[in-house]
Amino acid sequence: MALDEKILKQLEAVVGKDGISTSAAVLYTYGFDASVYHSSPDVVVQPTSTEQVSEIMKIAYANGIPVVPRGAGTGLCGAAVPIMGGICLAMQKMNRILNVSVKDLWVDVEAGVVYNDLNAELAKYGFFFPPVPRSGEACQVGGMVATNASGMRAVKYGATRDYVLGLTFVRANGDIVRCGTRTIKDASGYQLARLMCGSEGTLGVITEITFKLTTKPKKSASALVTFGSVVQAGKCISAIIAKPLIPASCELLDSTSIEAVNKARGHPLPDAEAIIIVEVDGETDEVIRRDLKVVEEVAAEQGAESVTPSFDSAQIAKWTDARKSVLASLSALMPGYSCVSLADDMGVPVSRVPEAVEKFQAIAKKNNVIVAVYGHASDGNLHSKMLLKVGDADEWDRGIKTADEIFDASISLGGTVTGEHGVGISKAVKFQEERKTELDCILAIKQAMDPKNILNPGKAAQWRGTVKRNLRYPCEEYM
Repeated sequence: MALDEKILKQLEAVVGKDGISTSAAVLYTYGFDASVYHSSPDVVVQPTSTEQVSEIMKIAYANGIPVVPRGAGTGLCGAAVPIMGGICLAMQKMNRILNVSVKDLWVDVEAGVVYNDLNAELAKYGFFFPPVPRSGEACQVGGMVATNASGMRAVKYGATRDYVLGLTFVRANGDIVRCGTRTIKDASGYQLARLMCGSEGTLGVITEITFKLTTKPKKSASALVTFGSVVQAGKCISAIIAKPLIPASCELLDSTSIEAVNKARGHPLPDAEAIIIVEVDGETDEVIRRDLKVVEEVAAEQGAESVTPSFDSAQIAKWTDARKSVLASLSALMPGYSCVSLADDMGVPVSRVPEAVEKFQAIAKKNNVIVAVYGHASDGNLHSKMLLKVGDADEWDRGIKTADEIFDASISLGGTVTGEHGVGISKAVKFQEERKTELDCILAIKQAMDPKNILNPGKAAQWRGTVKRNLRYPCEEYM
């Protein structure tokens, strides 16, 4: 829908000339996130306060204009793509750390604060915000809350939702709501702050958040372990958890992931069929050495080909950087192919990781699709990025079929279609199948919170039809 000049002037009156754009280049740019989808908004608006968001929503509500809140656009599922046009509400100017109260264990921030910037500030006090997304140098905490993002450290430290004490959001009609508390404990009524976590902009616009603080561990070390098969690596991860030992992180890479990283990044990893990188942390060297020894012993019992422990922060940083570079590296692996995010974020019980990996590989082979399996395997969160010739409709058909079967396999193992990236578009169909007994409740909440259906409409539970729509790639059949 094209917005008339009167509405644009009303929006400009709220945010000023520097806070609004209808430039074709800007609109095109804000039609992307990091997913396979694209659709341009009619206008990009950049508020600087909760009050401005409220006024923008009042205008949108009165005129029935879709509004899609957007952080840094690092999401992989299409949640921030404005598929119905309207207003892209870009939050990057709301980037202040408002108050750090270490004596009360909380920090107040605006939604546009970048994850790494928040942790740089908290480090001054000896605290940190533990979820560690791959895009931490860019992603904004409001987007992390909206998708309940996590990352490598979730097995020990939990996801974003576990650190949200309270937040401020703006309803579809412009009302400002403060929910939750600034106390460590809260047993009062419906937990609206937790409801907003993972809502992907469909229930309200998150503008400020109160996060719980936790102390930053003083010591850490890692071990890089190689295996003759990715299934064997998965069994080792389950054995470490069952020891019991909860590592700070435990990352799995299969041979395709390793090959891609080594080709793109100058060979930072040993050649192997599979690698796990296990991080342990704690308060003393004694604790670190004890836990690292357990990792070495379990790896040996599980038939590891090699175990390389390290206390060297520079070496560990190289391993971590290599793991974080998998997604970018995969697109450089094969000329003519691009790495796409379709079935890329499943969660399964940790004990089923070996079985899940085996199923994913068999599905990829059956459908003749190249799939890389990697991820935060110690909490059961597996990524399965695939390489496709993105201008070829048949490649997309086989890719979608592969994704559907990987989702089905995950659900059959007691898992979920999304562990940390959210639903958006790419997970919507299978999300609806997985949560079929919940859908009426989900849609009833959406109707109550957003009666005109203007907040990120058509996503997740509302998506209908194929996910082969609004693709960002020049494949005419699916444009």
